[in-house]
Amino acid sequence: MPLYLSRFSYTPETWARLIGHPEDRAKAAQAYIESVGGKLHGFWYAFGTHDGYNLWEAPDNVSMAAVALAISGGGALSSFETTVLLSVDETLAALRRAEQIQYRPPGA
Repeated sequence: MPLYLSRFSYTPETWARLIGHPEDRAKAAQAYIESVGGKLHGFWYAFGTHDGYNLWEAPDNVSMAAVALAISGGGALSSFETTVLLSVDETLAALRRAEQIQYRPPGA
């Protein structure tokens, strides 16, 4: 199954709610991804540009997109970005295929 890395940031209102009522949001994230047949591999909070990171496994892009849309639509986040991760083998296969593509730069 494909792996996905998500970066998220909470709204100030969400942080205020969590301060008033601390809870383990990894459990919620796990339930979301399991509902589409996936698995949560990790949930981390961080300092910096994003408040946290998730590593997910999902059956396909549509399943992961559904989870991302449900979370984003919930209103607790100010940002949510997801990147599809490629294995080394997948990248090598893409490199081999790229060699077969006759790319022409614009204006050439």
